[in-house]
Amino acid sequence: MKTIKDLQQFVPQIGRLEWIGLASERMAEVISHTTAQVKPGTGLENEHHSKSGKGKRQVTMIQAEHLPAIAALLGRETVGPEELRRNLVISGINLTSLKSARFTIGDVEFQGTGFCHPCSRMEYNLGDGGYAAMRGHGGITTRVLTEGTIRVGDDVRFVSDDG
Repeated sequence: MKTIKDLQQFVPQIGRLEWIGLASERMAEVISHTTAQVKPGTGLENEHHSKSGKGKRQVTMIQAEHLPAIAALLGRETVGPEELRRNLVISGINLTSLKSARFTIGDVEFQGTGFCHPCSRMEYNLGDGGYAAMRGHGGITTRVLTEGTIRVGDDVRFVSDDG
């Protein structure tokens, strides 16, 4: 019988990068892109978080499958990823399994650094109850380990559990 540790060191699903969003400065509109340049130590080029060099929150990611759940909790048909202010939308792989793991998007390697909890900005973006709707659905934060270009449609693959 496999232990929990054994199970945590194996994520067989292969995900997909569905959306890339960049905000040039704090509180600026999040603009959709099909590609992004990624650099270790800073994150996504032309994204306001990359200017700060913050170690644990270089790139934020949210689960595509959670967007309909957030919308439903708000009584809405849909919620756009730009409203949620995350950088990447990922489908097909459980982001929680990557929150402390190394994984790749295309050829670029990332390190999960934890959960990306919602902030009070969600009330402004989503209306009353936005913060509550996002709880448990905020995604993960990551650090960039290798340089490269990511593209919508790239595979997302687990490498190893470093947690």
